[in-house]
Amino acid sequence: MTALLTLFGVLSGACVLLIGVLVRRTGRRARTESHEGLRIEREALIQAQIDRVSYNARAVHNSLPTATDAFQRKKST
Repeated sequence: MTALLTLFGVLSGACVLLIGVLVRRTGRRARTESHEGLRIEREALIQAQIDRVSYNARAVHNSLPTATDAFQRKKST
């Protein structure tokens, strides 16, 4: 019985610790105060969208390298 209570105590402590970490992280990144931060977030979002299109399974395995969107964007600019 003591081992079972110890197990539940350790699991509860780990859950509380993880919840605390998540709440602290969310509080820090919840709002971007400056214009510079908003610009950085927008650029990161755009880059993530480009990467999702360029490196998905279909683009990587079933097409020529010159057919990806990344190549077309670099070629046109």
